[in-house]
Amino acid sequence: MYYEAVVKSDLATMPPVYRRKSVTAQIGSIRVGSDAPIVVQSMTNTDTADAESTILQVASLARAGSEMVRITVNTEEAAKAVPHIVEGIRKRGWETPIIGDFHYNGHILLKKYPDCAKALSKYRINPGNVSIGRKDDDNFRTMVECAVENQKPVRIGVNWGSLDQALLTRMMDENSKSSRPLEARDVMLEAMVVSALDNAAVAERYGLRHDQIILSAKVSGVRDLIDVYTELARRCDYPLHLGLTEAGMGMKGTVASTAGLAPLLLAGIGDTIRVSLTPEPGGDRAAEVLCAQQILQSLSLRSFTPQVTSCPGCGRTTSTYFQELAQQVQDYLRDSMPEWKKKYPGVEELKLAVMGCVVNGPGESKHANIGISLPGTFEDPVAPVYVDGKLKTTLRGDNIIAEFREILDNYVDNRYGSEKKAEPVGTH
Repeated sequence: MYYEAVVKSDLATMPPVYRRKSVTAQIGSIRVGSDAPIVVQSMTNTDTADAESTILQVASLARAGSEMVRITVNTEEAAKAVPHIVEGIRKRGWETPIIGDFHYNGHILLKKYPDCAKALSKYRINPGNVSIGRKDDDNFRTMVECAVENQKPVRIGVNWGSLDQALLTRMMDENSKSSRPLEARDVMLEAMVVSALDNAAVAERYGLRHDQIILSAKVSGVRDLIDVYTELARRCDYPLHLGLTEAGMGMKGTVASTAGLAPLLLAGIGDTIRVSLTPEPGGDRAAEVLCAQQILQSLSLRSFTPQVTSCPGCGRTTSTYFQELAQQVQDYLRDSMPEWKKKYPGVEELKLAVMGCVVNGPGESKHANIGISLPGTFEDPVAPVYVDGKLKTTLRGDNIIAEFREILDNYVDNRYGSEKKAEPVGTH
């Protein structure tokens, strides 16, 4: 009963994309849930108490396309820094909602530092870590009441690495006495669903509106992720935040996150996502943002940047020239997008092809908005360029890359700039 069909105009020839019908939460300037676009978010790994470093990283993540950014708030120094961080981000021109990630002492920090509580756009609460060693929910209640007082939404984020042990023990005991006991894995996943739903109900009892709650149930196994969110989606209409927790590094993290998120997203489950990649030493934190965007774009759920189709190469393409061109074009598109997004509405839908020989080169080029087929081994040293399915020109010589980029720039300006230039005065 929580599903509805949504057909995007740019996917008119494709079957409907089904989105789970959830309530809509407002997080700063961002809508989450229902028919709103699936939101990409990320998290800083700076010391939040170091306000300047955190501001720089939030700005970097926002520039890469992170639509919400979470920061750790774990000490008094971090809580004191939060208003300065939010102010610094706003001064740099970013309206990106900043989310406070709280564990163990969030009830103390939110009460002691009301400016921190006011500055944040959302609180993330892990119910397994707010009342460790206690038999009541006073700490959880305090955090929820702060959210109510400041009218902030809350993500109730259950994590299998810090699941409420009292709840899990009780459910394991009950399962062991059952005539048909479940496997331990199934009990644990059910405990995560119960924890999320029970704590959401408690949060509403303490004053949070139904549309101020987002749920997550983070695990690090792909099959576990699919199973727990499928069940959670079946039993509630809260917006859901998806992602593998501790996805891993490099290819492992990228592949595992894609394998876990894709089936859920295609089933219409998920309203915000994060790809929790372990960065390489000194690596760019924004890699997780680009990965999340590419997952959504590959599934035709959102568009963020023009896409480049390029062949893998074979014995016909012993030259690396087409690889160099593909890399340079891709880098150029990424570098250009911050300005292009403002100047050329819709340019993220652009499709290019950079192919290495005549086998599939012309065909792929014709399917793209702009395509080039470079000469393979022993082929004539010419590179036909197709624009919107028709041969436009044939490039030769040492300036192919520069000439192709000029064709690209002219196409973008003519196609995506013309509508903007043609708008009548007073349309805004």
